Amino acid sequence: MKGHCILSHGFESGPDATKVTALADVAERLGWTHQRPDYTDLDNRRDVTPLGDVPARITRLLALAQAAAARGPVVLAGSSLGAYISGHVSQQVPVVGLFLMAPPVLMQGAPPMQAATVPTSIIHGWHDELIAAQQVVDWAALRQARLLLVDDGHRLSDHVHASADAFAALLGAL
Repeated sequence: MKGHCILSHGFESGPDATKVTALADVAERLGWTHQRPDYTDLDNRRDVTPLGDVPARITRLLALAQAAAARGPVVLAGSSLGAYISGHVSQQVPVVGLFLMAPPVLMQGAPPMQAATVPTSIIHGWHDELIAAQQVVDWAALRQARLLLVDDGHRLSDHVHASADAFAALLGAL
């Protein structure tokens, strides 16, 4: 085993979503174990925020990441809100890499996205209707992160294979 990947789905998505499933396949093929936490119960908590119970998402991921880090190297990956919480948790648990899809680097009602200084790879759509590409370019530049901008929107539905390939490149470089 090379390490463990925790793959966090986006808001109103699920652990069987297309992108996180593609990442799980890559991790397995490259000899990494993986898990896909289910946050759907927390996303339904609109009484907390319009994006559900984000603090509880962070707490859930933190517990999983701490347990995994006690066993070996950890990579956090996430899509949208999953990317946001992955960045947040990476500051509290030693991780060896981050893979962020459509990361909400600036989100209304939340602090700007932060992340540990580790190898980071990002894929983002030029036409993302929720998160301006320039915000992600600026965020990535500050961290000298690998950034792939694609002709797609927030869901990156036309770039699932490109996401998987970029994830494979990150894991291969670790």
